Amino acid sequence: MSATLDRLKELGLTLPPAAAPVANYVGFQRSGNLVVISGQLPFNAQGQIDPAHKGKVGAQVSPEAAAEAARHCALNVLAQLRAAAGNLDDAVVACLRLGGFINTAPGFSAVAGVMNGASDLMVQVLGERGRHARSTIGVAELPLDAVVEVEGLFEVR
Repeated sequence: MSATLDRLKELGLTLPPAAAPVANYVGFQRSGNLVVISGQLPFNAQGQIDPAHKGKVGAQVSPEAAAEAARHCALNVLAQLRAAAGNLDDAVVACLRLGGFINTAPGFSAVAGVMNGASDLMVQVLGERGRHARSTIGVAELPLDAVVEVEGLFEVR
């Protein structure tokens, strides 16, 4: 069994299959020892976005629900990473960067706290390999009315 998948299980999570793209792009691109993960939406295990994770944070969605959505996005980033690297243990050297896009109501600026849902999961699952640089941006709209989208950059073997 995989130590990383065991950590997910301890957290009460199961790694889903890598989601198929919703438009004309690929879920990840590998070049040498780098893997770029396309933006992942907060799809749940059933391949749906929970209604609590749709809309704008600061209006229809609470910051806590948005952080939970970011956690789902990070789980989907890890699913793409496993598809790209083959496993999440010895194949993954480090999470280099996460980028977060937060669907915000006008005036909502606490986007860093929302993105912590993704960052915290990455460190919980990958340990020190999960510490990363990060950008977080509030945006006016996201695909499928998702409250969060997360992309990643990883070093792999």
